[in-house]
Amino acid sequence: MGHSKDDTPGPVPHQGGGDGARRLFSTAEAHALLPWVRELTDELVAVRADLVQLAADLNTGGMSPLGGMAELKALEARLAEIPAELGEAGIEVKGVAPLLLDFPVLLSGTPVRLCWLEGETEIAWYHRIDLGFAGRRPLPPTERAYPPPS
Repeated sequence: MGHSKDDTPGPVPHQGGGDGARRLFSTAEAHALLPWVRELTDELVAVRADLVQLAADLNTGGMSPLGGMAELKALEARLAEIPAELGEAGIEVKGVAPLLLDFPVLLSGTPVRLCWLEGETEIAWYHRIDLGFAGRRPLPPTERAYPPPS
């Protein structure tokens, strides 16, 4: 895992034992990672939009203020790298348009996923593993970050 733009270290990747074990976060750890996550996801949203615009421009007229095929390939590569960086940290990327992330946690002894959707300012939702997004519920107040990040 690299460094963020301001050269503060990102999270340390989970060092599993090679048995496929996934990282479990505490809710506090997930909340503490959110500034780093939002930095990466803000970049992903911009790359995603540029990629769609550039591809459309190249498909219709062959010219774009965003560049040509080399820039398109670079955007495609970055769009693949960002979810991989999140995954290395133990965060599950469930979708990229809209961006949907899950953080594996134990909540009251039950394995669940803290659920963050593009545009949300904090991690405020969770769902059971077997229910997915449709089973989202508000995170209990004792498990929320206060004050919410700005």
